[in-house]
Amino acid sequence: MTVKKFNLPDVGEGLTEAEVVAWKVKPGDTVAINDVLCEIETAKSLVELPSPFAGTVTELLVEEGITVEVGTAIIAVSEGQDGDAQAAPEAPAPAAAAEETFTPVYGKLTAEAGEQPAGGPLVGSGPKADAVKRRARKRPAGAVVEAAGVAENAEGTVQDNQAVLAAKAAEAPVSQRTTPARAVVEPVQPSATAPALPPGVQQPAATRGAAFSGTISGLVNKVLAKPPVRKFARDLGIDLADVVATGQRGEVTREDLVSYQAQRDAELDQADTFWGASRKPQDQRVERVPVKGVRKATAKAMVDSAFSAPHVSIFVDVDASRTMEFVKRLKVSRDFEGIKVSPLLILAKAVIWAAARNPSVNATWVEDADGKGGAEIQIKHFMNLGIAAATPRGLMVPNIKDAQDLSLKELALALNELATKARAGKTQPAEMQGGTLTVTNIGALGIDTGTPIINPGEVAIIAFGTIKQKPWVLDGEVIPRWITTLGGSFDHRVVDGDLSARFMADVAAILEEPALLLD
Repeated sequence: MTVKKFNLPDVGEGLTEAEVVAWKVKPGDTVAINDVLCEIETAKSLVELPSPFAGTVTELLVEEGITVEVGTAIIAVSEGQDGDAQAAPEAPAPAAAAEETFTPVYGKLTAEAGEQPAGGPLVGSGPKADAVKRRARKRPAGAVVEAAGVAENAEGTVQDNQAVLAAKAAEAPVSQRTTPARAVVEPVQPSATAPALPPGVQQPAATRGAAFSGTISGLVNKVLAKPPVRKFARDLGIDLADVVATGQRGEVTREDLVSYQAQRDAELDQADTFWGASRKPQDQRVERVPVKGVRKATAKAMVDSAFSAPHVSIFVDVDASRTMEFVKRLKVSRDFEGIKVSPLLILAKAVIWAAARNPSVNATWVEDADGKGGAEIQIKHFMNLGIAAATPRGLMVPNIKDAQDLSLKELALALNELATKARAGKTQPAEMQGGTLTVTNIGALGIDTGTPIINPGEVAIIAFGTIKQKPWVLDGEVIPRWITTLGGSFDHRVVDGDLSARFMADVAAILEEPALLLD
């Protein structure tokens, strides 16, 4: 039996330490390759550490809440079992279990071509978990459903769609054969308002098609969740449609409900329980919160940015009424069905469009390393668009790589994925590196505008204020319009007043008339 110690790896670039937030295993547990061992919080984000080898956990070497340096052994896992020695008595038993330390290679091969990487397999290269075999669902006798590759026999047992449709395809002419898609469709229930048909009389094809179409629509819009999770949501009074799903197949998990409930509780007015009892001395009514992890890194970055880059801020009021109309049309569009669309999507596209017209806002100020006071401006011909996201662990700014190449639909999907991962704490360090320009959506909190601090390594950041109806003068008449205020902060070493004004005017022009994006 060999005992291996797993050293804390550098999951980002240049990280030196991390805090062990929560262990997912305990001594005696059996782990396989890629099983999650623990969650760690780095200066970038919350990261899950997968196991690089299989075996039995013998010892947790670091307690939860402890910050350790990269390279420190955090867990011991034994490979091999006692039964192996009994099966081979001729093999000499070692005097003591051999110990090895192991630091995984994350995405980097250290061996020559054709060789195994040093220390063991790459994380992510292990075997997949066995598929879950599910029990067939029973249905009323005689029910027959054949749609999108699903059929039920007379006894009500769901049969495999491939065999059924393959037989049908063999009987059909070659020109009509297609490859069926796998889907599960519930039996179509008769409408309460539809007249009952006499025995032996089939429902008209048009009526069956309308009912079937309605069933399909209901399934597409249905939130995925297992029955115990649905019951848990009912007990908590939570609408599953309001919960961000993080399950592997897009379903809402129990952990998602717990996280949503915790966030909802935190937002409630807790004034009655916040103030400490006055009979206690004031020094005993002080809560001390350690500054570490993401919040510590964010604080340092903001101080460095505020006192190294000379900020200049400008503001502009925008009539976003046509943007609101455009967003409403996108929401009912078939191409955007199932995709969350908000005015932030139009602003993101506007920022990309305006940066192409004013390239110096998409740049970096770089000091010379020789210490002689020289510097250069690096203008980026690509857009890694950062979106500031407030999370329970602090402010994170993940970015969308090469956002300039994305269509409006692709950009919407990228924004949805970014928000989902940030709220679930699944943002990876690599997703927060290399940003070129940032947008912060403070309007989601009901704030009109602000003076944001530039993200380190960039020269511009845009604050998107709330959109609300206000009186607005249009063609000499005062009418209600959807108005927002944009606030922009710029590094005055790179972006002067004229350039920042033109950039903000271009962004405002798109919000006022989204059709300009078609030019």
